Amino acid sequence: MAIKIILLLLFFAATVFIGFFFSKRATSVNEFVLAGRSVGPWLTAFSYGTTYFSAVVFVGYAGQFGWRFGTSAVWIGLGNAFIGSLLPWVILGRRTRIMTNHLKSATMPEFFGTRFTSDALKIGASIIVFIFLIPYTASLYNGLSRLFSMAFRINFIYCIIGMAVLTCVYVVAGGYLATAVNNFIQGIIMIVGIVAVVASVLGDNGGFMGALRGMALVNVDEAAATPGVFASFFGPDPLNLLGVVLLTSLGTWGLPQMVARFYSIKSENAISKGTLISTAFALVIAGGSYFLGSFGRLYSGVVERGPTGAVVFDSIIPKILEGFPDILVGLIVLLVLSASMSTLSSLVMTSSSTLTLDFIKGHIIKKMDDKRQLFIIRLLIVVFIIISTVIATIQYSGGITFIAQLMGVSWGALAGSFLAPFLFGLYWKRVSKASIWCNFIFSTALMTLNIFFRGSFPAILQSPINAGAFTMLAGFIIVPAVSMFTKAPAKESVDACFSCYDQMVSIKIREALGSNDSVE
Repeated sequence: MAIKIILLLLFFAATVFIGFFFSKRATSVNEFVLAGRSVGPWLTAFSYGTTYFSAVVFVGYAGQFGWRFGTSAVWIGLGNAFIGSLLPWVILGRRTRIMTNHLKSATMPEFFGTRFTSDALKIGASIIVFIFLIPYTASLYNGLSRLFSMAFRINFIYCIIGMAVLTCVYVVAGGYLATAVNNFIQGIIMIVGIVAVVASVLGDNGGFMGALRGMALVNVDEAAATPGVFASFFGPDPLNLLGVVLLTSLGTWGLPQMVARFYSIKSENAISKGTLISTAFALVIAGGSYFLGSFGRLYSGVVERGPTGAVVFDSIIPKILEGFPDILVGLIVLLVLSASMSTLSSLVMTSSSTLTLDFIKGHIIKKMDDKRQLFIIRLLIVVFIIISTVIATIQYSGGITFIAQLMGVSWGALAGSFLAPFLFGLYWKRVSKASIWCNFIFSTALMTLNIFFRGSFPAILQSPINAGAFTMLAGFIIVPAVSMFTKAPAKESVDACFSCYDQMVSIKIREALGSNDSVE
């Protein structure tokens, strides 16, 4: 217990110190929200990765989908690395940085408002962000409950409050730069933790081949027709596995807290380096998490089961770790705490800046100078953390699972609403306002209906994960189709937005070959 407490205290002290250390830099909205658009590749890449992977992935998703799909769950981690990390950096990174800087937009709703010259679009997007980020924020606390109960035997309510207060202090004090530096440290902890846990689990089961043999021998009803299916390439349910890969990987392209990482990156060179770092980070964290969860059935004798005998998925990872040495358990607690705090800090930054800059400014409060905007952003960070803490506490005390289900709905609604409009908005001049509205309405309506009328949906779409993946893919049809049959945007306005891509810059020859050099 002493080891665990010492590790926690050191972690808390470093986190708070960083927040106050960077408070001198966070004196304007641009510095507080975007760090002056001058963040390097390592901080940006780790901030992207730690925002992506929370305790929900490590404890909830890895346990649940590892149990359902066996070793084929590793495909989810690979999808997260290459579809969710590599491709967004390649396809979105540079263009996002260039156009958002040109349009002077600090948030995704502000991008929509300026790119499509529509204040209504900006307000609509900010409302979607506000509504669907709050339950996602609250769900971050879920992954901590069982691990803290296992490690410290204390009431989870105190864990919720402690995490909320700590996150609030360093985000309010230091803004995005303090968040990015803390995310970097938290990312290092996550890497060390996941490598140590995977090595321990494999060692506990006779190494990799021993664990694989154990999975091949799993004998359960759903595997009876196909012996060894839980150690197979595509597992027992390839179609639903594909839905999970799409939602958790393609979804990052449209999540405002993820795309915002590209707004602040410093240079072309930083984007190139950040692409490699982010992909490697995702391979270790996501690949390691799902690889760990894929061996959950080897511990079927100790996992918790509900009144009907069904497995409690959130208990799988904690039960796997329960018998490990104290020093490793302490490291795992730091891993999960780091994953939760890094994602929480990014979510509250996104929510508060969006609500202030896109909704309150110019609509509720007509005139807001920079100092007042900064004050309101900081105030809303506190408000959002309090709201999410209250919801998480009510959920924990009442045993409510609604919020946990709503997290999948939140991803589907946010990514479904924003992915296609944002991507087409960066690349295609013909995108119309009507197509954006159609996509917003379709995605939010479908995911909301999925909450209340799930049983009326086709079988494949009754899962919030599959429904979310469907909304994202549907956007690639809705936006171009509606754009072709509705009024095109004003040519002058669109040309002004895209002019940023035509500006000439000079770079060193080691970074790009000139058209006039030749090799004798």
